[in-house]
Amino acid sequence: MTANPASTELLVELTTTVNGEEVTATVPPRLHAADFLRSKLGLTGTHIGCEQGSCGMCTVVVDGEAVKSCLMLACQLDGRTVQTVESLATDDRLAPLQQAFKDAHALQCGFCTPGFLMTATALGYQGSCPSRAEIREEIAGVLCRCTGYENIVSAIENWFAGSAPPAADEAGDGATVVDVPGGVR
Repeated sequence: MTANPASTELLVELTTTVNGEEVTATVPPRLHAADFLRSKLGLTGTHIGCEQGSCGMCTVVVDGEAVKSCLMLACQLDGRTVQTVESLATDDRLAPLQQAFKDAHALQCGFCTPGFLMTATALGYQGSCPSRAEIREEIAGVLCRCTGYENIVSAIENWFAGSAPPAADEAGDGATVVDVPGGVR
C-alpha cells in the first residue's frame, strides 16, 4: 500500500489481466471492480445498475466464473484474469454468442445484455451443454425489464447447439484463451 499524496487515503497496487492484456494500476482500496473497469480502463460495457449485486448488469468473468463486479473490490482482481463483454467481438465481427443473441432477438434496450453474455460465457466454460432449465437457473441473477427471458434462453441454447462450448485454456501468460468458432478471444 502507498499513500495518495493528495489525501490521507492509502492506495493499493494491483496487476491483473483484463481481456488478455496485463494491467497494473494503483487504486483506492474501496474502489469497486465495476468502477475500476469502467472509469480506470474505459471498459464501459460493464454496466452498473443496482450496485448491490441484485441486477447482474455488472457481470464479468473472473478466472472463468461469472462475478458481479459491483460486489468485488478492484484490489481483489490482483493476480486474476478478467473478461468483459469487450473481449467477445473481434474487430467488427460479432462473437458467435453475440450473433446468437442478435439472431434470436434476445435484446431490446441492451442494458442487461453484457450481463447475460458474460454469464453465458462463464456457463460455457463449465464444458457441458446445459438444458433450458439449467440456462434459466444460471441467468437468474441478471434482470431484464424489456424482453422477458424466452429469447435470451433461446439465444444461449442456440449458441450451445451451434458450436462447441468454449474451453478456457491457460495461455502461459495468465490470460484465458477462449476457443470458439472464428477465433474470438
